[in-house]
Amino acid sequence: MKAASGFRDAPASAPAFVRAERSLLSAFAGWPKVVTPKKEKRIFQLRTYESPSQVAHTRKIQMFNESEIEIFARTGLTPVFFGNTVIGTRMPSLTYMLVFADTTELIEKWKAFSADPAWKELSHRPGNTDAEIVSNISNLYLSPLSCSQI
Repeated sequence: MKAASGFRDAPASAPAFVRAERSLLSAFAGWPKVVTPKKEKRIFQLRTYESPSQVAHTRKIQMFNESEIEIFARTGLTPVFFGNTVIGTRMPSLTYMLVFADTTELIEKWKAFSADPAWKELSHRPGNTDAEIVSNISNLYLSPLSCSQI
């Protein structure tokens, strides 16, 4: 609590944030727990995928659970969590977080993932393309505060 002062008790003249949005996520079967990264210099990438229908959303989660998480790990992407939005805005949607040392590593790791033959095959199968199952992707880049639990 002490480390979070300044953020938690920011005055109206200098708010710590504009607005807070809350949602409840359910962990993916393929990544059932939050994996806390080391407390060293790091950045986070928080990605949210919205789907045009519940069927498309379920298919995207299946892709993660059956293959995509494994491809992430093999190509050096380091997940913190994967979650299905149970309560929140922009449903149906899923959110996941990755951790990187810096933006250079982020670019290199995503390049390796994008070039992976298994990813190319999986993402081009009929029924698995972004055009069919993802209607919007939100990308946030975050730097943790010293009081961050992750």
